[in-house]
Amino acid sequence: MINLWSLRLHLSLLSLTDLEEVHVLHSFPEVDEFNTLGIPQNVAHTQSIIKPWILEHQKLDAKQYTFTIRTNQAEDFVGLIALKLGSIKLQNGEVWFKLHPDFWGKGYCTEALKLVLAFGFDELKLHRIEAGCAVDNVGSARVLEKAGMTKEGRKRKVLPLKNGWSDNFEYAILDSDLRV
Repeated sequence: MINLWSLRLHLSLLSLTDLEEVHVLHSFPEVDEFNTLGIPQNVAHTQSIIKPWILEHQKLDAKQYTFTIRTNQAEDFVGLIALKLGSIKLQNGEVWFKLHPDFWGKGYCTEALKLVLAFGFDELKLHRIEAGCAVDNVGSARVLEKAGMTKEGRKRKVLPLKNGWSDNFEYAILDSDLRV
């Protein structure tokens, strides 16, 4: 079992016991605004989404690690963060995250992202970790930059969001970059 700890947070691999909290997280329109997943129809729909993520953790050669983010003190559910591995030869991965709106703007996402980046570089020996966010998603862009990621470019009209196709900023960090 993989557990990552910081001063305020505890990250652990997602399990079915987290289903209700993940369903609530996915049901917030403001969380869904810049995501392509959409709001689930019901808890069973959420379960069908997260079950493959959970099964992936059981593989010896897991290609994605999806973590719950909880506060250390109260064990409050803050959100989800994941690291999806790419090519073994390229030693790369991609991160994504979703936070409960009650925890926005408090530094939790940056703290969780730094933990996942350290896990990717130190434990998984990755060379490069990437992330993307819709160009209007100012909060996520700020998180990526605070965690030390560099904006490398912009993809045009690649995200099918509710209000139409959105451009996406591309970010990355290398194992050789000075991590903050």
